[in-house]
Amino acid sequence: MRVVKFSGWADYYKEIKKKVDLHLTGKTGRDVVGAIGLLDLYGPTFYPPDKTSREERYSWAKSHVESIVDNNRFRQHFAVHETEAWLLAEPQIHPAPVARSLEKSTIGPEAVDFECPPARWLDRLYKQHLQRSYGKITDGVRLFGKLQPDVARERCPYFAALLDDLVAFASNAT
Repeated sequence: MRVVKFSGWADYYKEIKKKVDLHLTGKTGRDVVGAIGLLDLYGPTFYPPDKTSREERYSWAKSHVESIVDNNRFRQHFAVHETEAWLLAEPQIHPAPVARSLEKSTIGPEAVDFECPPARWLDRLYKQHLQRSYGKITDGVRLFGKLQPDVARERCPYFAALLDDLVAFASNAT
């Protein structure tokens, strides 16, 4: 697996076709089974004005980016609303007071809204219960190391779709 980094969503949007073409063609491209694009759904501003719900934005943006790339070995995915949603799927990986608060929530991890995306929600809970901010890098890396993918898969349908595409690419390679 090779990770290709971009400088934000605008750079990604501008360069994704070129990067996918580069990695899926030529000598090295023959050994690559597929490419997965991943962006946070929260953040980009390229959505048409009539696409306001997460379902509408996800569906439109996935189709839009895949049509730009135009390669059957590429799949576009979005973390709904951000990758931190996956951390909301397993409350017990968080410090106890934050975990208790998350366990009481009836909102699904990917059902938070655009006004209070997951990282902002975690930051609010960390400040409320731990008197400190949630750190996307420091806390996020530690928490992702504890996250059980099967738990996130069960509670996050968009994450499950990403995993399904990864498994499909790997299965087709064997």
